[in-house]
Amino acid sequence: MSPATNRIQLELCVYSIESALEAEAGGADRIELCDNPPQGGTTPSYGCIVGARRALKAKLHVIVRPRGGDFLYSAAEFAVMKDDIDACKQMGVHGVVVGILFPDGSVDKVRTRELVERAKPMSVTFHRAFDMTRDPQQALEDIIETGCSRVLTSGQQPTAMEGKDLIAKLVTQAGARIIVMPGVAIRENNIAELIRTTKAQEFHTAASKTLESAMQYRNPRISMGDGTFVEEYQIRIADRGQVRRMREAADAATTQDS
Repeated sequence: MSPATNRIQLELCVYSIESALEAEAGGADRIELCDNPPQGGTTPSYGCIVGARRALKAKLHVIVRPRGGDFLYSAAEFAVMKDDIDACKQMGVHGVVVGILFPDGSVDKVRTRELVERAKPMSVTFHRAFDMTRDPQQALEDIIETGCSRVLTSGQQPTAMEGKDLIAKLVTQAGARIIVMPGVAIRENNIAELIRTTKAQEFHTAASKTLESAMQYRNPRISMGDGTFVEEYQIRIADRGQVRRMREAADAATTQDS
């Protein structure tokens, strides 16, 4: 394996422009821009997408997910997804990230294919809705059939390390037909092992840290959320140091294998 031609690609999931810039500064090859981290990511605002596209040199992918919860969408929600894809295309986004399932846990191939066709020439990633499918091997074949460029997965386990055996099987099954991209809890201390065991060429991570709010006055009596998921005075942001160390670990692993 030659690092010059087979450099591991790092995709960083971020929830703000500041976080996107930190991830890029740390060496991220691609940014996945989302909103609403407590529910695993939903479509960010128009302004956030425009600002990120303007500020970043790295490739920008945007999640197109109209709400949190499951991946079984109504006709109205599907219409929102199509409109968001159109907006992303107009803004010059490089790719979108989608996922639609049927009630039985299989991939909704018809509507996914419609989104893929609508998104062209943007790249389309099928996100971790894949990890909620009943039969991962069949789901992979279905996603390939829709024309998606890649699929994000933790191997149907809470973390990529726990799901690495299935991920390795999926990488072999996929061959050159689609990119299988491991994600969830990937860090500088385990990415080398995941590269060796899964043979994947792209990896997805958040690699974030918590910053304390600069607010001096804090009303202790109320919360703008329900108090369960949102902490107003803590800000999650990509940690450029973590990203840089992960970049170095990935490059070292591929150099050793060359």
